[in-house]
Amino acid sequence: MSTLALDAEALYRELLRGVQLMCPATTRLVGITSGGAWLAERLQKDLNLPGEAGKISSAMHRDDFAQRGLSSGGQTVLPFDVNGADILILDDVLYTGRTLRAVLNELFDYGRPASVKLAVLVDRGGRELPVQADFAAARVTLAADQSLALARSETGAFSFDVKPKTWGPRAPPAACPPPRGGGAPRGGAPRRRLTCSTNAIPNSTSMASWCTCCRSKAYPRAS
Repeated sequence: MSTLALDAEALYRELLRGVQLMCPATTRLVGITSGGAWLAERLQKDLNLPGEAGKISSAMHRDDFAQRGLSSGGQTVLPFDVNGADILILDDVLYTGRTLRAVLNELFDYGRPASVKLAVLVDRGGRELPVQADFAAARVTLAADQSLALARSETGAFSFDVKPKTWGPRAPPAACPPPRGGGAPRGGAPRRRLTCSTNAIPNSTSMASWCTCCRSKAYPRAS
């Protein structure tokens, strides 16, 4: 196994320089939970940008939702109007590209940005989708059975954790309850119009909510 050692603090300083060069002051920072959200939060302060950085979750749009379920990484919080905004998405590690694909779907649920760029601490290769970072502080190669993740200490210092990836089985999600007004659970009728009875998560920014068990979008019914 590789004994790769990465200085996360040095890479953060490189990321800071890169973000300063590539983004105007009006750019909105959005970090992917949780490592990317830590980066966005710190960059927001170090760049003296007004307001707060946003954070975004990939959970609702992941293509492996049935295996992973809802993660505990936190929910999407975007404290600005996405429509017409220039957005920089931040993440700690870019790997297959599947997380970013899910994040883009989540972002466009909140509006239509003018532009979206991506900056990461580490690009580890292994892409499975046509996704590339506009800026990467480092590019490394890791075996598929190794996991690389950002950690943050109580004092806010960054470090990287490289360890063997675990492939343990995950329990499948519970079946959807009967939907209101007809319809079928995932695998039946088109999921975009499914309205589950009890498991919806409201989304005040758009006219939609999400079912936590089947990942389908639920639209309010006319009264």
